[in-house]
Amino acid sequence: MNPLIAPSILAADFANLQAEVEMINGSEADYIHVDIMDGVFVPNISLGLPVLEAIHRHAKKPLDVHLMIVEPDKYLAPCQKAGASQLTVHIEACPHLHRTVQAIKELGCKAGVALNPHTPVKFLEDIIREVDVVLLMSVNPGFGGQKFIDNTYKKVNALTRLIVETGSHARIEIDGGVSMDNAGKLFSAGANILVAGHFVFSSKSPAETIKKLKNIV
Repeated sequence: MNPLIAPSILAADFANLQAEVEMINGSEADYIHVDIMDGVFVPNISLGLPVLEAIHRHAKKPLDVHLMIVEPDKYLAPCQKAGASQLTVHIEACPHLHRTVQAIKELGCKAGVALNPHTPVKFLEDIIREVDVVLLMSVNPGFGGQKFIDNTYKKVNALTRLIVETGSHARIEIDGGVSMDNAGKLFSAGANILVAGHFVFSSKSPAETIKKLKNIV
């Protein structure tokens, strides 16, 4: 599978959001990653439904929406209506994860499950065949620009084994601290999708940075 890149709009210039979305449209990116935070599940508040709708109006790439919130079930349908193509919820926030995953699929979206850095991959054993994407947080969620956690490589290897052993078709997505220093190693370990925020949007040429990440292997 070719490497897939999902620039995180959280790191964009919000005063020029349309221009940032149009930059991604014209780049080699595969998705636009949208983080929605509630200040409860993570210690930050970010984009809400009106901003998601605004991004969708201009986006030509699928919207990869990452719900870092408590009680995500309440917002699945509103997010789908606002333009989400893929909805990812946190295993730590879902007491009835199978039900949540099924609800996402019934909305016509791809279903993703995210794991915080401290959450073992083995917790996915009973759901892995049902999900389209597993998102491994490679930083503690809530803020962009953090340092990559090296233990992520071990988790990618473990998740790759689990996917093969169970016959799952889930893709592996990595979110946090992605750069040219670790992108190649992550893809080699089994990752399929890399979320890159600060590294892309702080560069002199974000579109060129996306291209380099996309073609690193």
